[in-house]
Amino acid sequence: MTIRSTVLITGASSGIGATYADRFAKRGHDLVLVARDKVRLETLAHQLRKEYAVNIDVLQADLTKVSDLETVEARLRNDEKIGVLINNAGAAQSGGFIEQTGENISHLVSLNITSLTRLASAAAHRFSQAGDGTIVNIGSVVGLAPEFGMSVYGATKAFVLFLSQGLNLELSSKGVFVQAVLPAATRTEIWERAGIDINTLAEVMEVGELVDAALVGFDRRELVTIPPLFDESRWEALQTARQALLGEIRQTHAAERYQPAS
Repeated sequence: MTIRSTVLITGASSGIGATYADRFAKRGHDLVLVARDKVRLETLAHQLRKEYAVNIDVLQADLTKVSDLETVEARLRNDEKIGVLINNAGAAQSGGFIEQTGENISHLVSLNITSLTRLASAAAHRFSQAGDGTIVNIGSVVGLAPEFGMSVYGATKAFVLFLSQGLNLELSSKGVFVQAVLPAATRTEIWERAGIDINTLAEVMEVGELVDAALVGFDRRELVTIPPLFDESRWEALQTARQALLGEIRQTHAAERYQPAS
């Protein structure tokens, strides 16, 4: 009998997180569901236990609060049954950069960067020691596109992609797989919470289709999964161009165009 690892999912009360919970429960995995809304978590847990006969723990936590974040970190460090972390909790923004308050910026960075990184760190330490484990970080195509105008949000998602790629280089030899998932606009509550009317967006993917596509990438051990990207060669070309650019960087002297005129 195959023993499936427990999956810890943040932001699990709705949207992408709740859909991941459904899909992994359907696969027979026990779950640890993390979010602020305990009532919604309990409702989801009850439904999934009944439908799939899996064990589910509910862990109420606001990941922008240090004490709550430390509780989830401890669970990742100490629960040897957990073999998959779905780092999904996050927030979006509305308005331009100069319209953001310091409090809004701090909240966005705390949730999208600090908590995600600390949870990945907590999981990575134990996974690398065990020689097995998976971290899935939910980013966004906005992290590739400053043209979209969501400067702080996009910057946090660019961080998620960079972190995921870096962790793969560091941890793959230790048996840890790290996947970055980059959705485009997806029909979830994140937009409403950010004060954005999703009905004003021209194209929106349904959350079930997004997660199912991400899981195809997960099963293939794909390092970066971009469900709405139809031409995969575009991503490959971007990576090739980036490597070529790095190969042209010389550290000893500034390029000729930056040399002072004699």
